[in-house]
Amino acid sequence: MKIAIGVDHAGFDYKDSLIKVIKSMGHSVEDTGTSSSESVDYPDFAEKVSRIVSCGDADAGILICGTGIGMSISANKVKGIRAAVCWNFRSATLAREHNSANVLCMGARLLSLENCIEITKTFLNTPPGSEKRHLNRINKIKKIEEREQACNE
Repeated sequence: MKIAIGVDHAGFDYKDSLIKVIKSMGHSVEDTGTSSSESVDYPDFAEKVSRIVSCGDADAGILICGTGIGMSISANKVKGIRAAVCWNFRSATLAREHNSANVLCMGARLLSLENCIEITKTFLNTPPGSEKRHLNRINKIKKIEEREQACNE
């Protein structure tokens, strides 16, 4: 698989280690930044990764900020993205199996590097669910995206 990764300043210290782990799993990585611990705006990186995944140029994305929440909120604005904040291997498994999540979001201020590595491995090793009940729910999410429009349009 090809994995797009993006981090803000809070996640910068984890990025290189995660890239090494992802590559050791046999995947290729597209690094969208950031390239230092200097303060940056997380929505910029969330959008870059999400557009790469949404356009089919990567199979999945990984985003890291302080809590994972800001990245998730931003990423989920891009059509076709199902970004999930995960805090342990179980949440990563369920995000993939039940929600067919295609972007993993984590918080470097809440999780150790070792936790992020375990979560990343679990997320990438878990295939999207194929149970009918989960697929029906994913289709409902897609229909919401199709119907979405601004209130004043």
